[in-house]
Amino acid sequence: MSSRPTVFVVDDDQAMRNSLKWLIESVSMQVETFESANAFIQSYYPGRSGCLLLDVRMPGMSGLELQEYLKVNQIAIPVIIITGHGDVPMAVRAMKAGAVDFIEKPFNDELLLESIRHAMAVDAKQRDTQSQRAEIATRLARLTPREHEVMLMVTNGKANKEIATSLGVSSKTVEAHRARVMEKMEADSLAELVRMAISANLTLVETPEE
Repeated sequence: MSSRPTVFVVDDDQAMRNSLKWLIESVSMQVETFESANAFIQSYYPGRSGCLLLDVRMPGMSGLELQEYLKVNQIAIPVIIITGHGDVPMAVRAMKAGAVDFIEKPFNDELLLESIRHAMAVDAKQRDTQSQRAEIATRLARLTPREHEVMLMVTNGKANKEIATSLGVSSKTVEAHRARVMEKMEADSLAELVRMAISANLTLVETPEE
C-alpha cells in the first residue's frame, strides 16, 4: 500500500469517477476511486494521508452520512464535497460539519485542483500538529510527578520562590527541578517550554487561599 498522499474519490457515477481520476493523475497526484461510501470504508485505513473527494447523493450511505461516520470514528481526513445545484443546502451542512470546501457541478478543473491542493496542505498541517503533540506527550512521560508540578507552575508564570514556598522546598531544589524539566522536555528556552505546555493543554489549577 502506497504511503504517498492520495486523493480518494467516492462517487457512484462511473463516468465522473473516471473523469476525476484522469484529471487528478494529469497533475501527478495519486488517486483511488470508489463507487460507494461502504467501498471506501472497507478499503481505507485510518492514518493514510490525503483528502476525500465526496459526492453528496449516493445510493446507500450518502456523502453526509460518510462524513458523519468519519467524525464519529475520529478519522481526520479533509473532505471536499462535490454537489449538484440542488444539493447546495446539503453541501453547506457539510461545510458546517467540517468539510474544507464544496464544488458545484459542472466544475472548473483548475478550481477543483486548487481545492484539492488546499485540502492536501490542511492534511499535512494536521499530521504535523499530531506528530508534535505525540512527541511532547513522550517527553512529558519522562518527568517525575514533582518535575511535572514544577513545569506546570513555571509555565504558568510562577517564580522560583513562589514554587519553593508552594512545594515546601528550597529555591535551589526548584532550580534543579527546572533544569531537569528543560533537559527532559528538550526545551531551549522558557518560551519553548510554554509553547509545549499550551500544545499539551496543560493548565495549573489554583489552590484557593485559606
